[in-house]
Amino acid sequence: MAYTDIDDPSAHFQATLYTGNGANGHVITHTGNSDLQADMVWIKMRSAAYNQVVYDTSRRPSGTPFSGSLYMLALGNNYGTGAENTGAYGPTAIGSDSVTMNSYDTINKNSETFVSWNWKANGGTTTSVSASGTGEDSINASTHQVNTTAGFSIITYTGRDDQISNGQETKLTHGLGVKPDMFICKRRDGTSNWYVLGANATETASFGWSYNEYLALNNTGAVVGVYYTGNKAADSNYIYLGNQLVNTADEWIGYAFTSKQGYSKFGRYTGNGNADGPFVYLGFKPAFVMLKIIDTHGGTSEPWIIYDNKRSPFNEADKKLSIDNDAAENGNSAVGGADYNDIDMLSNGFKIKTNNGATNTSGKLYSYTAFAENPFVTSTGIPTTAR
Repeated sequence: MAYTDIDDPSAHFQATLYTGNGANGHVITHTGNSDLQADMVWIKMRSAAYNQVVYDTSRRPSGTPFSGSLYMLALGNNYGTGAENTGAYGPTAIGSDSVTMNSYDTINKNSETFVSWNWKANGGTTTSVSASGTGEDSINASTHQVNTTAGFSIITYTGRDDQISNGQETKLTHGLGVKPDMFICKRRDGTSNWYVLGANATETASFGWSYNEYLALNNTGAVVGVYYTGNKAADSNYIYLGNQLVNTADEWIGYAFTSKQGYSKFGRYTGNGNADGPFVYLGFKPAFVMLKIIDTHGGTSEPWIIYDNKRSPFNEADKKLSIDNDAAENGNSAVGGADYNDIDMLSNGFKIKTNNGATNTSGKLYSYTAFAENPFVTSTGIPTTAR
């Protein structure tokens, strides 16, 4: 039996490194085995403290698909909760295997180094869903563009919290055809957190989906469970949105992901507080790993941490970036000369290598989000090699 339907994950996700030149028209070409026409582009300056920014091809000027800069949303602790910026601050073209930058410092400051994380959806082609019904189980107006092979959907939607009460939900169409495992959403036309719902953002025993719980990408807080973000688990058609925080009567952007064997996985592990930390089986060699402590409601605060195979091509992976702040890349040797957040990225998963609180406190829950460099075994039975 084939282990995966995705023999080359670089056709759907890639981390790409580049150096800014401060000039309009700076073309950044991806370096993976396959061409990648990116629909979600997340950029962070590595060499200095700048906020990170997120773009997608569903949020763009009207007219031809890329007639001007893609619209920007910021992450981090500087501007991370602000509204979408529709000015000329984003990439000006998405090619079949490239992203063209303008001169904006946050994505192209001269001589600074950057990383971009890039996901493929559907080339900017969206499907529209009209609002329908009222009250419980009414449907949100939305658009979605979907890569069903890789389990990724970009969704724009209008909230309907004015239609429902506590304990009720509206239906948001995601287009994946299977239940998503993670949903990230952010208000576009005003201030909000970057909310994370799903299997890796919950402490509930069922572990299938957040039960009125969420994490926030833009801060270090543990899981929060005191708002009506939704009581129902997502299904193959809908994400169910409660009447608080993620469903206000405003304009929103959402990113939905589902696990795909040999390509992506979303879940949790329990720390052991030991330098010989937990091993997390993924079924693939990771290209991208994002970790966050869940802990208890109102409990421990620790940063989000991202590793990737381009910034750390060899083990131990020791170059981390945090989502919730604007800091430059940290090589992990800055505190007393000792490693403190390192992991090994292995042929079939990853292993925690320290007992730092952000990744490995004894008995604490942690979430992980991972995308593949290579499947552990391809559809033709070829195993991947270790780093």
